[in-house]
Amino acid sequence: MTAGRLARLLPGLLAAVLLAAGTAWLVFSNWLDRPLAIGAAPVTVDVPRGQPFAVTVRELATRGLLDHPAWLVAYARAVGADARVHAGEYELPPGTTPRSLLRLFESGAVVQHPVTIVEGWTFRDLRRALEREPHLEQTLAGRDDAAVMAALGEPGLHPEGLFFPDTYLYGKGTTDLEILRQARSRMRRELETAWNARARDLPLQTAYEALILASIVEKETALAAERPRIAGVFTERLRRGMLLQTDPTVIYGLGAAFDGNLRRADLTRDGPYNTYTRKGLPPTPIALPGAEALDAAVRPDERGELYFVATGLPDGSHEFTRTLAEHEAAVRRFLVRYRQRQAER
Repeated sequence: MTAGRLARLLPGLLAAVLLAAGTAWLVFSNWLDRPLAIGAAPVTVDVPRGQPFAVTVRELATRGLLDHPAWLVAYARAVGADARVHAGEYELPPGTTPRSLLRLFESGAVVQHPVTIVEGWTFRDLRRALEREPHLEQTLAGRDDAAVMAALGEPGLHPEGLFFPDTYLYGKGTTDLEILRQARSRMRRELETAWNARARDLPLQTAYEALILASIVEKETALAAERPRIAGVFTERLRRGMLLQTDPTVIYGLGAAFDGNLRRADLTRDGPYNTYTRKGLPPTPIALPGAEALDAAVRPDERGELYFVATGLPDGSHEFTRTLAEHEAAVRRFLVRYRQRQAER
C-alpha cells in the first residue's frame, strides 16, 4: 500500500476505531447501571476478610447475580476501588447495579445484627445469650469468668453487674469479646454519670456500692415508678444500720442450688450474699442494672419508709410502710390476695 493511499484511508480507519470504542464504552456504561439479577427479595453476600475482590466477583457470577464479572474486576482496578473493599456481610436490595454494588462494598455498610442484653440478667445469662448468637465469632467458649475478665483487661474483677443492658448492633464476624467490651465501656460511662449526679449524704462510699444497690433495686421491681422509692427503703436501712433483708441477694448467693422456692432455711443460712444475716450491701452486684435503677440508687426517693411487700395485684406493685406493724398488716393483705388467686385457678 502506497503512502498516499494509506494517508487517504487513515481518517476512515481512525473514525471506525473511535466509533467502535464509543460503542463499547456506551455498552459498558449501560452495563454498569443495569440492575443485577437479584429478583424481588434482597440477597446477602459475604466478603470474607482478606478475600481478593476478583474472588468475590466470581462468586457473584456463580450465583447468577452478575454477568461479565471480568468487566467489574477491570473497572474496580481502573478506579482503585478493589483496594477499598471492606470485608463483611452485605445486603443487596433489588435494583442494585454493578456500580452501586462497588460503592456499597467501598462504604463498609455491612448488615447489622442486634443482640439484646436484658436488665436484671446475671453475667451467666449474658454469656449464654452471646453463645446463642449465630453471627458472632465465639472466642470465649471454655473460658471461665476469670479468664473472660482477664481478656477484657481487668483480671481479678468480679464480672457481675459490670455490663450495661441495651441492644447492641454488630456485623457478622464480630467477636463475643467485642460485645462484652462495648457493654463494659457503656456501663463505666453510665455509672460515672449517675455517680456524679448523686444526692448528698448518701450512705454509699463508692460508685461500685451504688452499682451494687442498683442491681438489688433492679431485681426487686419491674415498675420504673417504684425504683426510686425502693432505693429509698434500702438507703434508710443502710443509714440506720439495719439488715437489708432482700430475697434477691439470697437467691443470687444460692446460685444453681436455687430451685425456684426460697425456704426459711435459706434465709437463716449465713453467707456473703445473705442480707438477712449480714448487715450492709453484699460484696458484688447481683445482676445487670439499667439506667433507671442506677439513677434510683444514687437519687433515692426517701420517705422514712423501711419496708415494702408485693401487693398481690396484677400490676406487680408494692406497698410501702414505715413501721413493722404496718408492714405485717401489708403482708397479711398480700397473703389474702395470693390465696384468692390460688383458689381461682
